[in-house]
Amino acid sequence: MNPLLARAEPVVKFRETYAPPQTARGRKAWEKPVGDRLGMSEREHIIVVDDEADVRETFGEYLSLRGYEVSLAESGAALRACVERKPADLVLLDLNLPGEDGLTLARYLREETDAAIIMVTAADEAVDRVIGLELGADDYVGKPCDLRELAARVKSVLRRSGRPEPAKVAGGETRRVAFGSFVLDVDGHELYASDGSVVELTTMEFDLLAAFVGHPNRVLTRDQLLDLAHHRRWDPFDRSIDIRIARLRRKIERDPQKPEIIKTVRGAGYIFIPNGQSPER
Repeated sequence: MNPLLARAEPVVKFRETYAPPQTARGRKAWEKPVGDRLGMSEREHIIVVDDEADVRETFGEYLSLRGYEVSLAESGAALRACVERKPADLVLLDLNLPGEDGLTLARYLREETDAAIIMVTAADEAVDRVIGLELGADDYVGKPCDLRELAARVKSVLRRSGRPEPAKVAGGETRRVAFGSFVLDVDGHELYASDGSVVELTTMEFDLLAAFVGHPNRVLTRDQLLDLAHHRRWDPFDRSIDIRIARLRRKIERDPQKPEIIKTVRGAGYIFIPNGQSPER
């Protein structure tokens, strides 16, 4: 097997930050993978896709130390091989890849897998970043990035993209909110059409819709939406939030060009109208 496709192993430079115990028993436990030490029977699988070996290996080593199972891929072909070997929970995807580029691979991942996607972009790739978000990527980090920030974003995206059993509220029922011809299962992170089918949403789209549902018939500014959707690191002046709302409209509006559920309030923000018309399903 190509060693680049195997889980990255911790190396000394990271062990210096997390000093091992001094006792024999402690050292023996330390040599186990982090996930085993934490009692994690099934670790989340992350694939790091980057054609730069130093970036790929650094990300892999650091995330391995955080308890994840990590596979490394230097190209689109290697990514597909990793996915065939074991489905990924999350893919860290460099957009500027030779050959099959990151945007093509993002489309493949969104259409063929359930993996969450974090794009890794350079500062001058703003247009590609916007396109990546339109394709359904869940988040992005810039190059170079702080490894602690990377780990925090990975943890956040995995938490939001998970599909745990719906939490129960008083009376044993899950929180469900009806609007138009849809029902949003807030605890189960699912949106249902009138025929009972599930409407696919990315984690960012779900967070925005949940923010709207929780504040109906009220004008929300972009800044308020960022706070309510827990994406405060977004810049309210960029197009990210508008892109998400445009994607939501395509999924819940009868005519996305003339929205009746999520309306634009010129110069102020957006307003969610639960009784607005929506497409028949």
